[in-house]
Amino acid sequence: MCGIAGYVGFNADEALLRRMNDCQRHRGPDGEGIFTDGRGGLAHRRLSIIDVAHGQQPMSTADGRFTIAYNGEVYNYLDLRAQLEELGHTFTTDSDTEVVLEAFAAWGSDAFDRFNGMFGLAIWDRENRTMTLARDHFGIKPLYVCRAAADGGDGWVFASEIKPILQSGHYEKRPNDRTIYRYLRYRIHEDGRETFFDGIERLEPGEMMTIGEDGHAERRMYTRLREELAELSSVQRPYDEATAAEYRERLVEAVRLRLQSEVPVGTSLSGGLDSSAVAVIINRLINAGDKTTESVGQQQNTFSAVFPNSINDEERYVDDVLEICRGHVDGHKIKPTASEFKADLRDFVRTQEEPLISSGPYAQYQVMREATKHVTVLLDGQGADEMMAGYVPYYFVYLRQLRAQGARKAATELSKSLDVLYRLGRFKLKAKLRGRRDIPTTQLLGRDFVSAHRDERYVVEQANLKKRLIEDLFVGSLPSLLRYEDKNTMRYSLEGRVPFLDKEVVKFLFSLSDEAIIKDGWNKRILRDATRDLLPDSIRKRRNKIGFTTPQGEWFMTLKNHFYGIFLSESFATRPYFNQTEVLHAFEGWIKGTNDVDSMTFWRLINLELWLQEYFDEQPSETDVAAQTKPKTDYEPNSRKSLDLALDSGETVRRYPLRTELYAREDDLEAKTLGYIDGFFGGLPAAGPEHEVATKGRWYFFISEKIVAITQGRSYFIWDIKVSRPARVLSRYVTRTPAGIGLGSPFTMQLAIEEAGLPKVLYAAAGGAVGKLIGKRGLFYDLVGGDIRAIDGPTEYSVYPANVSAKLAPKDPDAVAARLSAAIRARVPEPWRSTFGGTVVMDANDIGRNVLGKDAPGPKERYEAMFADNPLGQGSEQTPMAVVFEQS
Repeated sequence: MCGIAGYVGFNADEALLRRMNDCQRHRGPDGEGIFTDGRGGLAHRRLSIIDVAHGQQPMSTADGRFTIAYNGEVYNYLDLRAQLEELGHTFTTDSDTEVVLEAFAAWGSDAFDRFNGMFGLAIWDRENRTMTLARDHFGIKPLYVCRAAADGGDGWVFASEIKPILQSGHYEKRPNDRTIYRYLRYRIHEDGRETFFDGIERLEPGEMMTIGEDGHAERRMYTRLREELAELSSVQRPYDEATAAEYRERLVEAVRLRLQSEVPVGTSLSGGLDSSAVAVIINRLINAGDKTTESVGQQQNTFSAVFPNSINDEERYVDDVLEICRGHVDGHKIKPTASEFKADLRDFVRTQEEPLISSGPYAQYQVMREATKHVTVLLDGQGADEMMAGYVPYYFVYLRQLRAQGARKAATELSKSLDVLYRLGRFKLKAKLRGRRDIPTTQLLGRDFVSAHRDERYVVEQANLKKRLIEDLFVGSLPSLLRYEDKNTMRYSLEGRVPFLDKEVVKFLFSLSDEAIIKDGWNKRILRDATRDLLPDSIRKRRNKIGFTTPQGEWFMTLKNHFYGIFLSESFATRPYFNQTEVLHAFEGWIKGTNDVDSMTFWRLINLELWLQEYFDEQPSETDVAAQTKPKTDYEPNSRKSLDLALDSGETVRRYPLRTELYAREDDLEAKTLGYIDGFFGGLPAAGPEHEVATKGRWYFFISEKIVAITQGRSYFIWDIKVSRPARVLSRYVTRTPAGIGLGSPFTMQLAIEEAGLPKVLYAAAGGAVGKLIGKRGLFYDLVGGDIRAIDGPTEYSVYPANVSAKLAPKDPDAVAARLSAAIRARVPEPWRSTFGGTVVMDANDIGRNVLGKDAPGPKERYEAMFADNPLGQGSEQTPMAVVFEQS
């Protein structure tokens, strides 16, 4: 397993090749190489598996005509080598790379269809001045291409991952809106050549591409595998015990071939039927002393993600397999948690390079992180579901097929499948019974975005089982799963192997009667029968499929605060893809259980947003990151702020923002606040002479209205606020600020209604509408009165719980200011006691500021001017108060 990169059509550029190669170092930490010839270039990163001592790449034929960069494994390479030797070819290594190269030299592109394995490769032909790219039959290994402008015409860059293309300098990043729409609307991707990056395409399974030095390119399929499977489907060979036995022999041989390795091999074990079958087959081979298990050793290493006390947990099934393999197995259990998911989320998104349908592959990501400590190659059960109807929707396809053949057949199969079908429909049924509101996905998307793609459709085969399985093998389902596996394994320098995707095994399966796949309510019938004496009934007769996935719904509820912050972010609000207001409403309803939107929908929105942030938004500088991670002292300004501010009056003030712990409802405001003031003055002597001079004048204490409201119990979690219909309707007509402040949320509008009364809010809303027509802003707040202006909603920059809370203005802020001032005068030492001017309760943000209460003398406008640039910070800075000194 390796990483390849290269170009065609550009002048020799070793720096470009090294730049692309460095992006995928994780794919091949054991070696690297580059090759240039005229306007063609290749780069390679090697993960050594077979013939570790040799097989370095790029590799050339003895005559120098062909040079290859190759990623993958061809498992029938020994048979091919023997055929080539009969043709007169000689070999200098024991690697499969050399066999692949010599096969191309002998047979040209016809060689690709002879390969049984996985590969993404590039071969430069020095004589014809062409680059040939090819991807394996099922698309197990990726290969991406991008047309780019080159000197004198078109050029191409290609690689095993997208990152090298992004770093090539020959591609201008832009998202693919069509792919994004289909992903959000239909929950699909990898269903064709297009990626999420406009202009970057993938080679499809079984596809090859020939590119000339002038940039002219031709793409075609080198195999008829899809057509062959369709043709074989009509054979309908009768199913019996002998057929099951033959299938088992073929599957065992597929596993044996994939144990070829000079480095340690292990097994990814979910506890499901497919991966369990692979694990017990390897165990049988170990017990039989099969030579191929030397790569496994006497103890098979298995790796499983388990989720104790979760509905998704499969640990008991994993344990059943480990018990069967006792004496020859070392089972490693990984226990991913919601907090780890949150911590890893951005790296996970970066690793996958494109959005995913669900967070399920994170379990695999965690498994690979542990597995790389023990093995270099990992076998798993990928692909079995798509060829043996492992998902519940396949039952419906089969039932429609049977219905066309006769009602009795369909009725018989239906009666034996009811428990399986119920599992699919039970959540929808429960939602209907509980009166949960249905929200179409398009309602959560930007109106113009939806309109631009209104003609998009996604149609799948609904009444022919084998046709549907072929679709999902090559388009609908498996391609995305293979991408997840490739990215997760290679992130940790592992090679993943998938024995179920042995093309000869697949051909055999498709030649059989449909009853080998589904019969009497049992899918994967042939695999269940073939493992009768290998697996316990607890696994062989399981009806509930889970697989390598996460307890997504449970985790999302645990992380609802974090995800709400993402939906609330300015970047999310300004994307053309989302309707932020509708998404927030839907997410709030999901938390409360009032709608039937599932966590999969929210995941796609979150994943897309994080992907856009990672690959398209400007990344913070190292200085900004360091400033955010290092807590400031009380004598430093917040990031991008200043201690000193010159006022229009000509005077200057020095503002010292004080860092605090979070305030909670049960805190004593005065006692807790005095502790921070004590700390400030106590540390002044050691802060330096500059601060000694700056703190001689009259001073004031400023405190954020938020922490006052919190300690008064006037802050509420959004999911605890019962939003009325008037609040929802009225909030839609309020313009949200970039930070989401104000009454543009149904939660804050509901608080305004409860504080001022619905009639007054309606009166003020009408007045505000008139004010807009005559160009007078702020009339709503003038008419509604009170401190409605100070009602605050959740904002992305706030820390928990402020980021998921809505707050009323503090009660009696003048009295709060007076009490704090009295406590300060009784506490602080001279000379600061005599120079203390009073307390100000301030509602400030980067958009505006408003004094809500004070006992300091003079007009409030003077104190608002002191906060013209808002020196406070209530996000990661956690500085909701300041000591402010007049400068002489």
